[in-house]
Amino acid sequence: MDDTPLASGPTDLFARIDQDYLERTAASEGIILTTLDNAINWARKNSIWPMSFGLACCAIEMMSMSASRFDIARFGAEVFRGSPRQSDLMIIAGRVANKMAPVIRHLYQQMPEPKWVISMGACATSTGVFNNYALVPVNQVIPVDVYVPGCPPRAEQLIHALMLIQEKIQGQSGTLKAVLNLE
Repeated sequence: MDDTPLASGPTDLFARIDQDYLERTAASEGIILTTLDNAINWARKNSIWPMSFGLACCAIEMMSMSASRFDIARFGAEVFRGSPRQSDLMIIAGRVANKMAPVIRHLYQQMPEPKWVISMGACATSTGVFNNYALVPVNQVIPVDVYVPGCPPRAEQLIHALMLIQEKIQGQSGTLKAVLNLE
């Protein structure tokens, strides 16, 4: 048993009791202390709006990711948008042809900041088994944040990529300055 006294005197004891009471009431009333950067990043990572952009067979796995079996709604990414101006995540699912590359770049430039890109599948990442003059890896067209390997990759792998994007968003610093255009 610990023989150390709870306090050195009455004032120390009362201060300790008051501090303990404040900690318990703050926790019971749901008071959370954080920085504005963390709060903004938390809101951003839990409200990602991907753009529906399926180019080939990988798009089937991307669609199944939002279905009831995998349900990306629990990650805050259930709203697939058809417009790049309403999206902050582009998922390139499938092979990128030379004719499609300028379109991808144009859509990427129309997305508001901050924006992220997932390259899904072997074709988007490295042209896959279709290694010919007509295809180009997506990282030669736009910057890619996360690569998802496979042919086609499973929906679980895409969910993992989404979680990696969320970790990247939560780890950003200087978010408040960027939001207020103070940079």
